[in-house]
Amino acid sequence: MENVTFLNHPLLQHKISMLRDENTGTNEFRKLVEEIAMLIGYEALRDLPTEDVEIKTPIETCLTPMITGKKLAIVPILRAGLGMVNGILALVPSAKVGHIGLYRDPDTHDPHEYYCKLPAPIEQRTIVVVDPMLATGGSACDAVNMIKEHGGKTIKFMSIIAAPEGLNRLHDEHPDVQIYVGHLDRCLNEHAYICPGLGDAGDRIFGTK
Repeated sequence: MENVTFLNHPLLQHKISMLRDENTGTNEFRKLVEEIAMLIGYEALRDLPTEDVEIKTPIETCLTPMITGKKLAIVPILRAGLGMVNGILALVPSAKVGHIGLYRDPDTHDPHEYYCKLPAPIEQRTIVVVDPMLATGGSACDAVNMIKEHGGKTIKFMSIIAAPEGLNRLHDEHPDVQIYVGHLDRCLNEHAYICPGLGDAGDRIFGTK
């Protein structure tokens, strides 16, 4: 599938398995989400543009690459996406952070917008949308639509686990978006939860029910 990258590094898969465990507590879950986001982010950001700049080392002056252009924009889908932000900021501390608030209707499972704030100029930035779970794809597609409506052009999407249904929908509706997935799970159940999944990511990150 074009523009879709599955990450199979043993360290990443090991941490995802720990996330799945129902006995993993809030503190450890939160730390694991950050670490996984950093590992996925490392791969997702490998094409950031660079330019050679002059640096004086203790030995001599040299030309060496540094990231160029407008800085990165990280856009978590609230609220679970917040758990992935610090992992990417650890890689790119200068990144700006926007927020998109969507909640899922418990009956229809459709997403509804309640907040959108993006760093300007969004059209000149590489935008990384983050959400731990890509389930139906509704929230992901809506978030990308909102970013494009605000002028965003270069968009990546990162999730820790994904269901085939959501991945296919996001890819079909936004084939220009680069998608990075830690693990592709089996399917959605009748309640639109990913199977085997890891439960409700937001509840497990923030210790709520």
